[in-house]
Amino acid sequence: MIDLRSDTITMPTVAMRKAMAEAEVGDDVYGADPTINRLQELSAEMMGKEVAMFVPSGTMGNQIAVLTHTRPGTEVILEADSHIYYYEAAAASVFAGIQPRPLAGRRGSMPAELVEWAIRQDDIHLPPTSLICLENTHNRAGGTVVPLKDMQAVYEVANRYKIPVHLDGARIFNASVASGVPVKDYTACTTSIQFCLSKGLGAPVGSIIAGPADFIEEARRWRKRLGGGMRQAGIIAAAGIVALETMVDRLAEDHENARLLADGLASLKGIDFNPDEVDTNIVIVKPTTMSIEQLGDELEKRGILTVVIEPDRVRFTTNKEVNRDDIEKTITAVKEILA
Repeated sequence: MIDLRSDTITMPTVAMRKAMAEAEVGDDVYGADPTINRLQELSAEMMGKEVAMFVPSGTMGNQIAVLTHTRPGTEVILEADSHIYYYEAAAASVFAGIQPRPLAGRRGSMPAELVEWAIRQDDIHLPPTSLICLENTHNRAGGTVVPLKDMQAVYEVANRYKIPVHLDGARIFNASVASGVPVKDYTACTTSIQFCLSKGLGAPVGSIIAGPADFIEEARRWRKRLGGGMRQAGIIAAAGIVALETMVDRLAEDHENARLLADGLASLKGIDFNPDEVDTNIVIVKPTTMSIEQLGDELEKRGILTVVIEPDRVRFTTNKEVNRDDIEKTITAVKEILA
């Protein structure tokens, strides 16, 4: 099968498996796992933050950040198609007791003036604004890179109102590789960040939260409450270290394959999308001559897996398990289906 559903389907490399087998471990709930500690120190340095903490998943990382930054009855500003709002099963409302304030962005980016407009006044009828959440790259906007200047502008607004900023940076390394902007420049516009090890970087499991020391201290308590405290977790952290040390630069290959796919699909009649808006490893298209179900079924018959993200849109996500030949086969298959 050619699996273009997500970059979460990546398999651990031989080097990762070897590191996992040989990992020195301890009880991480006691802070005694040396491999976890090394991963956290490496992550904090790469993010330009004081401290980092390993968590089982990106969703848990985002929710711990919301829980740590906010209190029940407050409001969180975030983009209307953001992962935290769209794909995390209303967890922020269920666990943190917050009210989301979704704003319509442009290609995943919320204008700073709109964010400032949405910040609540001090009025007993209104919930106080407790957090602003950003996402880079932005998944549902098509893996778009939110420009650094846009993040800086929002961060300046947040600082004026003394509101923390959390970045869902699940694919922050994709943003950096695609734009040439160092990761630390992006994270300088945030109070905290979550990023994934188990997407394009290829580790089998895990994400990182990074931020100020006092934030991570409280976040550790929330991780324990949510059942995210693990014991000899260095076995999986070892793969994360390999991912950070060896897999970041190769994300450019995924971007090149996504560009090849985008250019190939753009030349076909019956497909509607703007290939110029493909920034990284995600290509979202709209078939115009058949239903999304028909296209998906026909692709699967040919051994190609995709994901429907709207009633009329399908997402192709390049990843390290997919090569240039697979992309050419995918283009040919779509062409045959649409003919």
